[in-house]
Amino acid sequence: MKKIIFILLSVLFCLLGFGQGSQPERVVNMDTARNLTVINSSCYLFIDSEHVESPASVLNRKFKPLAEVVNSRYIAPQLVPATYYLKFTLRNDSAVTEKYYLYPGKVYRFFQLFKEEGGRLKALPTTGVTTGFIPFTVEANKTTTYVLQARFFKTPFNDIQATIVAPHLLGSYQSRMYNTLTEKKVVGIILSGMLLMMIIMTLLNYFITKKIEFLYNSLYSLFMFLLIFWTTYLGFHPGWFKGIFLSYIDMFLLIVGTVFYILFTRHFLESYIRYPRIDKLFKYEIMALLALLVVFSIQHFCFDNYALELLAENIIKIAVLTAGIIYIVLALVQRNSLLNYLAIGVAIQVFCYIISLGLTLFHANPTPLITSPFFYFELGVICSVLFFLLGLFHKNRQELITNIKEQEALKMEAEKQQFENKLSIYKAQQEERNRISADMHDDLGAGMTSIRLYSELAKSKIGKESIPEINKISSSADELLNKMNAIIWSMSSHNDSLGNMVGYIRSYATEYLESAGIEHNIIIPERLPAIEVNGTIRRNVFLVIKEALQNIIKHSGATKVSIKMTKEREGLALIIKDDGKGIDFNNIRPYSNGLTNMKKRMADVEIEFSIRNNDGTEIMLYKKTM
Repeated sequence: MKKIIFILLSVLFCLLGFGQGSQPERVVNMDTARNLTVINSSCYLFIDSEHVESPASVLNRKFKPLAEVVNSRYIAPQLVPATYYLKFTLRNDSAVTEKYYLYPGKVYRFFQLFKEEGGRLKALPTTGVTTGFIPFTVEANKTTTYVLQARFFKTPFNDIQATIVAPHLLGSYQSRMYNTLTEKKVVGIILSGMLLMMIIMTLLNYFITKKIEFLYNSLYSLFMFLLIFWTTYLGFHPGWFKGIFLSYIDMFLLIVGTVFYILFTRHFLESYIRYPRIDKLFKYEIMALLALLVVFSIQHFCFDNYALELLAENIIKIAVLTAGIIYIVLALVQRNSLLNYLAIGVAIQVFCYIISLGLTLFHANPTPLITSPFFYFELGVICSVLFFLLGLFHKNRQELITNIKEQEALKMEAEKQQFENKLSIYKAQQEERNRISADMHDDLGAGMTSIRLYSELAKSKIGKESIPEINKISSSADELLNKMNAIIWSMSSHNDSLGNMVGYIRSYATEYLESAGIEHNIIIPERLPAIEVNGTIRRNVFLVIKEALQNIIKHSGATKVSIKMTKEREGLALIIKDDGKGIDFNNIRPYSNGLTNMKKRMADVEIEFSIRNNDGTEIMLYKKTM
């Protein structure tokens, strides 16, 4: 029984295998096919992993339906380096030779189209490597088998999308492929524009300040701009340059851009001065990234093992992430506000990179924006640059505050030096005034006192007989001595106070009015403010009061005089009032300078002067002290 069942199963498998083996290959009828036709279902594939086959021998190999060999969206990494032979058969039932274009897929670095003739492959003139579209013809009333020999670039985005395009639809098909605005393309264009503006801004900062960190940041932004812009632009552009970019240039831009970002960070934070340990780590990161770039380049250009190259690429991405994580940890340890701005940007960038790397490793569908690995990469780059701008604003603000403080300190130092110089000059002047007043008191005072004494002695010896000249000498000596005492008093810096001036004026006025036989009343506040009054002010005030008292005695006919000092709201007032006949402003002698001189002396020391009739003559001096 078991033998019978075994025989029946063997016969069944043989029949199935015969049926499959004898199944004819599909033929695409170009008369019934549309002008734009995807022929993947009618294509057959042979993969030469060892690169040992040639167009002369490949027809003897077993081609399998494309769907059986490639059952995922992209070619598996271990199969990317192989040579691919794609076979398809077209039938043209029309009476004329038709021209078409073959679009095999996105990122081929080489392809050659062959036509089968008499059991052998004949090479056709093949162009379109740079555009991705291969022109060819299908002869009239013939069924022709074509074989496309091709090799892919080393990218994770290789696919086979065999499409036949009629010539009159080629332009519209390419335009739709190149110019269709998707969410990814719109976001890429917007982010590219933002990066371009940041490049211009940082370059302007570099040309203005000549600080090398702005040049490094602009180079970082430039490399990221090129990476994002070309990835966005080439997303739907097949051709040779796209393959070169996706297989090598994008990784080169990422690594070199990261190196420039680390160089920017070193100079922006001045880590070589402030944080030597962090600076040493930055140097090690730069050397490690450059070493990985060299290894990646050798692997890419010298070896054909794409799986190993892909592993190296992922190691580089992990190394970049590790550098970012170390940067964040160092920022948390250092607790520096400027470092924190950059660290926040790097933290967001690292988070986005992790999402991007995870989506890549798990082969997520990159078409939707939310699952596109490159979208998260773009988002991380923009966030890092934005937080750099915030850090730049913070640093410029701190530098501005520091510069203002330094300028204020220099200004204060200069003002202090100027004040000290003025103080030294003032002290020297005061000392010179004191010396002159002392010399006048000692020498001239003694001389004038002698003249006065000698004139008095002469008068006593003469007796009752009066000689006018001797009397004149005596009175002149007495007057000159009083004037000299006033000058000495005004010159001495020891008298530079309000109390001293008030005391001197009260003493003079009392003696002067008593000698003239005029009743007087002097009222001074008990507590005078401690105000410094220099010699010029004291002398001018004294001379004005002296002139006023002389005018009272000579012209007013007064019997009473009051001198009163009062504290006003913002200063002090001194009022001199008599009970005389007052002043006639319309009958002042034309050549009298007394009143004019009084006004000028007060104006010179910024004291307000006023005179009026108020039951006699009233003169008021007012000085603001607040």
